[in-house]
Amino acid sequence: MNVTRIVGTIGPVSLNEQTLLQLREAGLSVARLNGSHADLDWHRNAIAEIRRVLPDVPILLDIPGRKIRTTQLAFEPSFLAGEEIILTTETDHDGSKKVPVNYPDLHADLRTGHTILADDGTLRFTVVAVAGRDIRIRAETAGQLKSRKGINVPFVKLNTPQVTPRDERMIAFAKETGVDFIGLSFVESAGHVRAFRDLIGSSSPRIVAKVENQGGMDHVDEIAEAADAIMVDRGDLSVETSLHDVALRQKRIIAAAREHGKPVIVATEMLHTMIQNPFPTKAEVSDITNAVLDGCAATMLSGETAMGDFPVEAVRIMAQVATAAEAHVQADLEAGKPDIGANVADAVGNVIPALCRALPIDKIVAITRSGFAARMIARHRPRQPILAVSDDAVAARSFNLIAGTLGVVSDVPFRRDSGDHIPRVLQQLHARGLLAADDMVLVVGVSYPGKNTRMNTVQIHRISDVMANLA
Repeated sequence: MNVTRIVGTIGPVSLNEQTLLQLREAGLSVARLNGSHADLDWHRNAIAEIRRVLPDVPILLDIPGRKIRTTQLAFEPSFLAGEEIILTTETDHDGSKKVPVNYPDLHADLRTGHTILADDGTLRFTVVAVAGRDIRIRAETAGQLKSRKGINVPFVKLNTPQVTPRDERMIAFAKETGVDFIGLSFVESAGHVRAFRDLIGSSSPRIVAKVENQGGMDHVDEIAEAADAIMVDRGDLSVETSLHDVALRQKRIIAAAREHGKPVIVATEMLHTMIQNPFPTKAEVSDITNAVLDGCAATMLSGETAMGDFPVEAVRIMAQVATAAEAHVQADLEAGKPDIGANVADAVGNVIPALCRALPIDKIVAITRSGFAARMIARHRPRQPILAVSDDAVAARSFNLIAGTLGVVSDVPFRRDSGDHIPRVLQQLHARGLLAADDMVLVVGVSYPGKNTRMNTVQIHRISDVMANLA
């Protein structure tokens, strides 16, 4: 099993039993559905099919959120550089004369001279004039503006609401169908995450916050703290900020997510050429490798698995590249591995001083029948006092010879088949006045002891939390 998870977008070419099973066999970890495409009936059927074929695979539903897109067009206009077309916020047009967009106030936010990008920045336009709800734009590049393509207006503050009526419908749909995650577009603050958390009203589906613009970059730490996971959406990020430093922004987002212990997904064009080709480019292989080296939790495939010619091959190659990168990471970790001991007890005893230095630990509680745990800790001379607790009164007395240690006898039976006695010991120490409610304590003990199994349990507790839970 790969350490790096693989998120694959399920679309027309992959929504069938055979391909779904092949994708999982190749390394698929999470099935993604793009809520910006198709209707809810299609997604409802897709969710049901994924659940039937791959019941243990989590589903991520990417909801449009604040993403601006062209609507479904009957006519998709083509143009040369220098030609003009009209965008409009009136939705009753088919693209033949005007191209409607799904954000009803776009005309109010734009001014002459503003730049508009479309289709992940591959199309560039300049606003020539705004008249009523129409936005006349001049093409700076030749191309074709297609249905449901993203529209970006870099460095322009848009007055889109945090939660739209469509978002409310999508959240209701996500809850109804029981998806595991929602992908939330253009997150710019912890407040944005909380607004959706309130709308969800429970812990599931969990929120994947997509960092895609400068607002998200400016508040990436608070977003990482508030969300359940982060996605680096490089398509919009590169056009909403700048292309030349998108890799550096990716590193910043990954670092913020890891700092807060949140999984982070790297997305957009990771194997883009495999939509049409059976093999990736060397640059794509390097891209996946560097994302793994940076510490991402998952890499993502979009069109490659949704509509590409080689969906299974794309997942397989991504898994192979990730495996090679993971081996390199592990080798580096092993090479730099500190000498903390050859057995569990030595390792635990040696890392406790680092924990006591890194955290505001007030006291150390060693739950030990023989005094072994107390001795192993005391040899490092931690600044925190050690309370060595035994259910043997004679042994407990002897612990007072150990440096920095107070021997305490307890009448709580020490269990061999669980660690259930640990909170009861803490409760007793609190009742005796040896631990205060606001103390943060590091607890060392043994659970499920066997031959040569000693000091295999480390817990950190705020005593007031223990008391509240026991009550």
